[in-house]
Amino acid sequence: MTAARPAGGRITPLRPEHAQQVLAIYQLGVDEGNATFETVAPDWERFDATRLPEHRLVALDAQERVLGWTAVVPVSDRCAYAGVVEHSVYVAPEARGRGAGLALLTALLASTDAAGIWTVQSGVFPENDASLALHRKAGFRVIGTRERIGLHHGRWRDVVLVERRSPTVR
Repeated sequence: MTAARPAGGRITPLRPEHAQQVLAIYQLGVDEGNATFETVAPDWERFDATRLPEHRLVALDAQERVLGWTAVVPVSDRCAYAGVVEHSVYVAPEARGRGAGLALLTALLASTDAAGIWTVQSGVFPENDASLALHRKAGFRVIGTRERIGLHHGRWRDVVLVERRSPTVR
């Protein structure tokens, strides 16, 4: 996979000064209804405390506005799963289709590979065609569908489990 860049922008570590824009983009994804089981984006303290700092990135445009973000959380605190993380990737509606999502995932995978993480996974609602296509383009594969795995706004939802195994970490 070759490095990707958002149109007219760059990928950089997510810093506290990006928090307001990152959480606003997160909330837009929540509000659309097909990005997460969450019903409200977390506050910065919770976001910051739960995501691994070395694998949090933002896509910025030429004016330094956040186009999107990605971050990971460990899937378990058990030592056997030390090399497995679950990621999120969110792109602002006005920035979609311009390369920010692919650039973020490309940079995230380079970061996780370098850190010895062998599996990056995520759960995607099957209705989220754009996210599923983005993940395929970034080298993820569909593992399967977890049927009726969670209740979301009074409706049971399926989740498609996608993963990417590192080609360099053994």
